Amino acid sequence: MSPASSRPDREEGRPAPERSRLAPEGLPFVAAAAFLAAAGIVAAAVWDRWPVWAGAGLLTALALLTVFFFRDPARTGPRGDDLVVAAADGLVLGTEPVDHPPYLGGPGLRVSVFLSLLDVHVNRYPVSGRVEWREERGGGFEPAWRASAALHNASVTLGIRREDGRRVAVRQVVGLVARRIVSRAREGDAVEQGARMGVMRFGSRLDLFLPPDAEVRVRKGDRAVGGVTVMARLGPPAGRGAGAADA
Repeated sequence: MSPASSRPDREEGRPAPERSRLAPEGLPFVAAAAFLAAAGIVAAAVWDRWPVWAGAGLLTALALLTVFFFRDPARTGPRGDDLVVAAADGLVLGTEPVDHPPYLGGPGLRVSVFLSLLDVHVNRYPVSGRVEWREERGGGFEPAWRASAALHNASVTLGIRREDGRRVAVRQVVGLVARRIVSRAREGDAVEQGARMGVMRFGSRLDLFLPPDAEVRVRKGDRAVGGVTVMARLGPPAGRGAGAADA
């Protein structure tokens, strides 16, 4: 029995209990916010006036929010050669056909996820394979929920070829608030499904580009959990039916 069929509740995107840490990319922000909060508390203790205490409280709240934003929970979920798992936490914006997706070499499907400021912003590889292609593109900062943001905003796109030759692309897109993408992969890297791929700072969008025959398992309005939710199933490569695969 396959992992996906033996754990149907996990395929629906329900994460296991999480053990969280801080994303390394967020440590400078957390340290700066903690320093400001500590300075505010010291100043309030010295001057002991309510406006100073109020400012110290705001700085402390900011520090806690920064820790919350850069949380990096451990994730386990369904894994398999036929599965595409969510690369990000967030709201599924929908699925649409695209004539010229990046890297795939032909028509495909785009599944988009919007990340709010409250979502985990650590991204994960949707499939295992090798990074064959990487593109960094400058651009604007439109609201990430707009379809035009995928075309006009700054982004980093990775093209991953699976062992069976099928191609999947994943694009990190900045939004109105997000101004920085950290992508760890380089061309030639072997990557593992569900492993940490990078982080987008302060609200953004993530697009998956899949072969046109992919069986998408989510719809508009669903909540995706990075590394856990099954976004789609992939069939065998063209020219390889079940009989060929078993031969």
